Amino acid sequence: MKMNATERGIRGQFAYWRAAPSAKVTADRGTTYAVVGCGTSVHIADSIATSLCHLGVAARAVPGHEWARRPGDYLAGAGPRHVLALSRSGESTETVRAAELSRAAGLGVTAFTCAPGSALTRHADRVVLADTHPEEDIVMTASASLMLLMGLRFAGLPVTDAAEPAEAVMLALDVGLGDSLQGRRHFVFLGGGPLYGIAREGALKLQEMSLSHTEAHHPLEYRHGPVSLIEAHSLVVLLYHPQTAAEEAVLATELQAKGAFVLGLGGPGNLSLALPPDLLTRGLVCLPALQLLGERVAQMRGLDSTAPRHLTKVVRTA
Repeated sequence: MKMNATERGIRGQFAYWRAAPSAKVTADRGTTYAVVGCGTSVHIADSIATSLCHLGVAARAVPGHEWARRPGDYLAGAGPRHVLALSRSGESTETVRAAELSRAAGLGVTAFTCAPGSALTRHADRVVLADTHPEEDIVMTASASLMLLMGLRFAGLPVTDAAEPAEAVMLALDVGLGDSLQGRRHFVFLGGGPLYGIAREGALKLQEMSLSHTEAHHPLEYRHGPVSLIEAHSLVVLLYHPQTAAEEAVLATELQAKGAFVLGLGGPGNLSLALPPDLLTRGLVCLPALQLLGERVAQMRGLDSTAPRHLTKVVRTA
């Protein structure tokens, strides 16, 4: 089958990872960060915020509109605060407004974007830029990975060698899936810690690209109600956390016994793919594979992922 622009962007993103600039600004341990975005960007923000916390820097991910309208509901108390605002286009209304109001309130703003000269950059004190794949259109793929890469570098991780293992995992998944997607209509993504935002992003990608019902949870929370939906048409993507891999492997066995096909990234499953041991780069290494999974389900359903229903490349509101 001929590749469409979405798949070319997914497969071609690694050169842009290698070309992404090294961090010129890094997190301050004495500052609390609100990591703000919309859609894909807020899922990436979740992984960045959790990674910052893992490294001893206080942070919380907040959707752009929520931060603009009620920041006090998300960060309380005194002390220095700073906003990290993520937007591929730099034009997403809610994120731009969040940055604008943050500066008006006296907070510093750092923008992560792929669009120099955009509205977001005009409401930021510092701008972190990366070029993204030129064929990327509505569905965020390479730019999502790049913003996570920039966020990890902001957190103080050099992340210089993720492209090769990420490409290897993506290719191994594509070969290993075989015909296991046939008949699947229920898709679950599970991940803990910094991998929870990646699970949410994987679910969103597959939903956007294939118009499928998806869900994302912390792994052991899945037993508490959502597991009732598991049946023979379920596919579960389990992003293993090194700290809790043994517990998650037990969950995987339970889900298999209930009929699910389990894709184990970093641990056991019907299809098991090895990941690097470092927790904070695991999400980045997994992202291209999850993006390609969404494309493969879209193809299975005869859908064009370059034109997902009801979506536009930039969400602008009044």
